[in-house]
Amino acid sequence: MTADAPATVGPQEFLDQRPMSRGQRLIVAVGLLTMVAEGLDTSVVAFVYPRLKEDWAISGDTVTATVTLGVLAMIAGGVAAGPLADRYGRKGVTVVGTAAFGLGTAAMGLADGIGLFAALRVVACLGLGAVLPTMMALVADWMPARRRVQMVALAFAGVTAGTTLGGILSAVITPAFGWPALLVVSGIAPLLLLPALVRLVPESVSVLAARRRPPARLRTALAAVAPGEDLSRIDWNRSAADKGAKPAPRVILSRGLARTTLLLWLCFFLGQGAAFVIITYLPELAERGGLSESKAAMSVAAFGWGGLIGQLSVSFVLKRFDRFRVLAALWAMTALGLGAAALWAGHFAWLLATAFLLGLCLPAATSVLQAVTAVTYPPFARATGVSWANSAGKLGPLAGGLLGGIMVDAGWPLAKVLLVLAVPVAIGLLATLMLQTRSRQQRAEPHAGSRPLADLVSKGP
Repeated sequence: MTADAPATVGPQEFLDQRPMSRGQRLIVAVGLLTMVAEGLDTSVVAFVYPRLKEDWAISGDTVTATVTLGVLAMIAGGVAAGPLADRYGRKGVTVVGTAAFGLGTAAMGLADGIGLFAALRVVACLGLGAVLPTMMALVADWMPARRRVQMVALAFAGVTAGTTLGGILSAVITPAFGWPALLVVSGIAPLLLLPALVRLVPESVSVLAARRRPPARLRTALAAVAPGEDLSRIDWNRSAADKGAKPAPRVILSRGLARTTLLLWLCFFLGQGAAFVIITYLPELAERGGLSESKAAMSVAAFGWGGLIGQLSVSFVLKRFDRFRVLAALWAMTALGLGAAALWAGHFAWLLATAFLLGLCLPAATSVLQAVTAVTYPPFARATGVSWANSAGKLGPLAGGLLGGIMVDAGWPLAKVLLVLAVPVAIGLLATLMLQTRSRQQRAEPHAGSRPLADLVSKGP
């Protein structure tokens, strides 16, 4: 090599050194729309369950069992999808998961009994559990390091957008055409995204390299997001050398990452559990406090619109500020919002404002957690790290539903319930500060950049 020859770089270094291309922006767009479809599916089913009780004369316990089976299927789908995506590829798992939840949801609209409906819901939820983490891993894999956190958070914001869209479609379609039509429409939406997912989102270079695919295959994938770029200086073997010997599940639970992993799981669990309690029990508690049904519904809507605005906005905040500081600030503002909402729970205008504030902060914290998790783990274990964190988070609504039901049945007022929710939020803030400390220790460790990744995983960040 002559002195004038350009230095070789690995595929990820190549992506890090160049501005985002049109192809990379399309990957984010596809990820965002896929998350919209996921949020839409979850939202419309919540509107369908009350209709099932009326049309099929089934009990509330049957509906509860169906909902619980769906949540457990999401958890199982996420737990299984991460290791499969890290070993065999993110794209294939994402495509299969998207097809599963689209076909399953559309077929639910054709079911003629609760048994078939519940079975199809399990199929759909298995796909739902797989798609979110693998899609987030794909987005993270293709982004330059300086934009990765921001783009993952932006793509994840589609979940809340889909939830909001689900409420609108439910109000429009169900009265005119019935709940089966609503499910069919919601199921078709992700199926329409499959061509874009197949065509515009290439498999991750890190996965292709880890599976020892030929350099020509890696070059084709990279050229899809960097057309016309000079790829001659890329060392295609560098990504393969980064792959650790341990399977991805052992990596995220290894001595060096286990504490970080558990702290992330705790944050997901607390954030999703607290949000579930607010969305589920705010209407009943607000009515018990003297507000009308319409005003209680408006409070929940304010939380939802705040969540949409907060998640879209936080992705741009992450471009300028440290992710842990942003997450800590969101936890702190959520705690303050809960205190303010408790103080003014009986005043509709103030409750509406504080519900909007809580929506701005709590869903945005979940969005930041997605981004934090995506950049915490090495590429060859990223899908497992993201999927298992999300699966741990889905246990939060189960616990939140149980705790919320106990408080409601005990006759607790809204103000008291909101104050109780400040406790898990405070724990989430403490866990975030601990995560920030561990991240600083990793950056400060001497010569950490020159150590093999396998050593960092085994000895700790």
